[in-house]
Amino acid sequence: MGQDVSVYNVRTIKEVIQSLLQHDRMFAILASVFGLLALVVTSIGIYAVVAYKVTHSIAEIGVRMALGAGPVDILWLIFRESLVLVAIGIVLGLSVTWATSRLISSMLYGLTPHDPVTMIVAAFLMIAIVGFAAFLPARRATRVDPMIALRHE
Repeated sequence: MGQDVSVYNVRTIKEVIQSLLQHDRMFAILASVFGLLALVVTSIGIYAVVAYKVTHSIAEIGVRMALGAGPVDILWLIFRESLVLVAIGIVLGLSVTWATSRLISSMLYGLTPHDPVTMIVAAFLMIAIVGFAAFLPARRATRVDPMIALRHE
């Protein structure tokens, strides 16, 4: 006679694939959130360092302005110092990334371990963040009255 066959837990192939990728998707979202958090903390840190440097360079800025330096010269001075530091950081970061990329190559989906586009985009992103973080202290430095700055110390 006939046997009854019962089928349980019937799912479409799309549902099966989504359940299999759920762990990897959650890891990617979590890594993205932590990456953005690190980017925000880095931006705040860069802003704090540049603001501290500008505060302690008030006398130097006052002397430069008293000798005829304009606001653009002061802005360029502060941006140049910030960009030198970020260039050193980018060179060190890219070399460490290049050296250790084999360790995370199994977690890279759709990328090669030495993807030049990703590295260039990350470097330009850091340059943009440093430029933005250095702008407020640099703009404040251009508004310093040379006489008050020279009396500061």
